[in-house]
Amino acid sequence: MDTEKIIQKFYDKESRLYKLLIIHSKAVTKKAIEIAKRIPHLHPDIKFIEEAAMLHDIWIFLTHYPKMDCFGNNPYICHGYLGREILEKEGLPKHALVCERHTGTGISREEIMTDKLPIPARDMLPISIEEQIICYADMFFSKIIEPLDKEIEREEIRKERLTFGKEKLYIFDQWTKKFWK
Repeated sequence: MDTEKIIQKFYDKESRLYKLLIIHSKAVTKKAIEIAKRIPHLHPDIKFIEEAAMLHDIWIFLTHYPKMDCFGNNPYICHGYLGREILEKEGLPKHALVCERHTGTGISREEIMTDKLPIPARDMLPISIEEQIICYADMFFSKIIEPLDKEIEREEIRKERLTFGKEKLYIFDQWTKKFWK
């Protein structure tokens, strides 16, 4: 599968946003593959991880986040479920689920309803080992702090996760234990 060709269906190859997306996605992909190779006993599908990690943020251009040159009409939090919709139309249902479930450590239906988030009220939690790996790897890279492919320190991620609640930090810490054996 040529993931960059899929991305180019929706992005101008010369745009800053395209370049940002590609740098970020390649960094996440590289980290996700490194993690997958460390845990062969969990049987992660490395080829799928490579594809899905490249496509996990495909729909950011429809969101409004000017710092990243995103001038769409949707709040940034919508990029996951919108990405699911586009990848389902592309005939990639498993990849689509990664898009929807990759935000942070995932978002529960309860959180969506309690916080009145502008996304469909359903669980958007990573289930498969591949989804968890991509979520975890994604937290190590920013799309707004240069250089985009520089890893964020684990302790910084822990502090950021805690701002979303102790349960989010707990999930991150559990993944750290699982993925760093």
